[in-house]
Amino acid sequence: MTKVSRRSLLAGAAVGGTALAAPIAAKAQDAVEWRMQALWDAGTTPFEFEKKFVERVSELTDGNFKITLFSAGQLVPANQAFDAVRAGAFQLMKTFDGYEAGKIPAFAFTSTIPFGFPESDQYEAWFYEKGGLDLAREAYAKAGLFYIAPTVYGEEPIHSTVKIETIADMAGKKGRFVGLASAVMADQGVSVTPLPTAEVYTALEKGLIDFADRGDLTANYEAGLGEVAKFIILPGVHQPTTATSYVANQGAYDALPDDYKAALAVAAREISGSLRQHIMVQNVDVLKKYGEQGVEITQLDPADVAANRSKAVESWKKATKEDDLANRVLASQIEFMTALGLI
Repeated sequence: MTKVSRRSLLAGAAVGGTALAAPIAAKAQDAVEWRMQALWDAGTTPFEFEKKFVERVSELTDGNFKITLFSAGQLVPANQAFDAVRAGAFQLMKTFDGYEAGKIPAFAFTSTIPFGFPESDQYEAWFYEKGGLDLAREAYAKAGLFYIAPTVYGEEPIHSTVKIETIADMAGKKGRFVGLASAVMADQGVSVTPLPTAEVYTALEKGLIDFADRGDLTANYEAGLGEVAKFIILPGVHQPTTATSYVANQGAYDALPDDYKAALAVAAREISGSLRQHIMVQNVDVLKKYGEQGVEITQLDPADVAANRSKAVESWKKATKEDDLANRVLASQIEFMTALGLI
């Protein structure tokens, strides 16, 4: 009986399920080596899942597609990765599209949507079932880059030094937010300060801000935020779901065999689900640790969130900056949110 390799299966998947050809032995020219810079520091949970990603790509290509992984800033400073990959300094990066929203407004909506999709599966469904992947790829193509796939996971919390029970309670107070969240939260009446992540702990401790976005629950616990902010507000309406993204140099991607392209797509989608589920379990454990520190968890009323989502629509529209692609991305998302009954 003929043995069908993983490479052959992937090649068939990549061309839309056509009949599988007889397996071909790996050739020297099939060996491909890439370099990838992650979005995260070594030793963090997301970085460990990037290790799983490159291992899975290798496994799916019988070891012939090797991606050497580097942590954030190891090849170039994080804010230079976009231009470095575009120039071909290395082939692949993990990034947060919102960092470049000033250049490409559509990226404000392919990274996170303040008061947007409350469930990660809804946001991921927009990418895979409602044309979001094609729109993200169109946005990156303008820069000579190829958008492979998102990693979609849940909310980031708000850590506060004062008790917040409703979204209206945030008005008039000082909050740290960045990117699209800074504009949307400002429209909600928050006095926004876009501090660097490294300054959040000190700003909360010294009372320079009343509350802050920073990172996920575990990262914030490890950074000690439970020591200086005794309240956590959930859901994190400023960032209810998050999408980071695998982005490649267009020329390098185009040169790959179809089965290697398929391996990237398969591995990316597997990691998206597995990281999200890991974080779900991790959050249960870390919330108990916050409780042991005397931190109080406030759950916002879903009706309050829904009412303010409708208000946020005007903030989203302003963030498109009247860019055609950004308008199309946002229109697609609003249409899906409306169908889901969220708006």
